[in-house]
Amino acid sequence: MADHRNTSSNPRQPAVYHVRIKGHLGSQWADWFGDAVTIMLDDNGETLLICPAVDQPALHALLRKVRDLGMPLLAVTRADPGHSDAPDTEP
Repeated sequence: MADHRNTSSNPRQPAVYHVRIKGHLGSQWADWFGDAVTIMLDDNGETLLICPAVDQPALHALLRKVRDLGMPLLAVTRADPGHSDAPDTEP
């Protein structure tokens, strides 16, 4: 049976996840999440975290941090490895 869990073109590269939460995080949270996480504030009052995760335990650790914020989790999606880490924006 084939294992298709890592669909990245380079299995040594971490998967990138987009984690969307309700509310805005202040810049002081950047250190808490670590250098690898990008925090983007949307005009609609949501925060997008762009997060590399080398494996499932790393993803779960990130989600525990999001849980500890006490802010509603809206979505978690794995970014397509063939596209930019930045989310699509609408005009």
